[in-house]
Amino acid sequence: MSHDPLLTRITPLLADVPGIAAIVLGGSRARGTAHDASDYDIGLYHADSADLDIDRLREVVKAIVDEPDAIRVTPVGEWGPWIVGGAWLVIGGRKVDLLYRSIEKVAETIEACRSGDIGMYYQPGHPHGFCSAIWMGEVAQCRPLHDPDGVIAALKASTSPYPRAMRDALIRRFQWEILFTIENAETALPRGDSTHIAGCAYRALACLGQVLFALNGQYLINEKSALTAAASFPVTIQSLTSRVADLWRLIGSGQHEAALQTLRSLEHDIREMSASSLA
Repeated sequence: MSHDPLLTRITPLLADVPGIAAIVLGGSRARGTAHDASDYDIGLYHADSADLDIDRLREVVKAIVDEPDAIRVTPVGEWGPWIVGGAWLVIGGRKVDLLYRSIEKVAETIEACRSGDIGMYYQPGHPHGFCSAIWMGEVAQCRPLHDPDGVIAALKASTSPYPRAMRDALIRRFQWEILFTIENAETALPRGDSTHIAGCAYRALACLGQVLFALNGQYLINEKSALTAAASFPVTIQSLTSRVADLWRLIGSGQHEAALQTLRSLEHDIREMSASSLA
């Protein structure tokens, strides 16, 4: 990762776009867990006081992508307040995702998270929702590519160590919802409503993942593969991966009551772990 030809090629071009204050590499490539076909997730940080030159960014992108006529670079804010905007690109056969982030808004969100003030928001692309702590996790895990004024370095410094107040807030926010969601699913058993039961099961497992990441002081920035990662944490649920697989097998075969019993056993385990942690 010390010398990536694609990043070496595109970083200086993006850095010349007016309004871009810093550029970071995120996702699995920043964490060192990528495989050869993994996307490049690139964050473009801008100051609210300096407009990001979207027209110039579009010109730069068109000059480096494989299919210039197929790309679309969005205005800031088109994808909502949390994903914000950017572009999905293919450069040299590699998928490259650009995402905008406001330096000021990220800094404010990090400070709120550090004090235990977190939020959960509806967001397409995030089936469970977008937790505001994701922005803090993005900064904590990113690899700076262009940071001339040290804005990313300063933000990074505020993400470590993992804040105890945020840890406790995440546990309290998501722990109670696991059992609540299971009970909600159980109301659909007499109707055999597979869709509702499966949706509740996913939500309960997503909440369980949030709690496990918090218990281990780990930032959760995406629901994808979260439980697989959590299964290897020092503090985790015994046989988590196989029990989750059994749960989905039971739902898939219409054995809804047995599936929810499996989910209840997982909830029991995480509740005991959380209670001892918050005591």
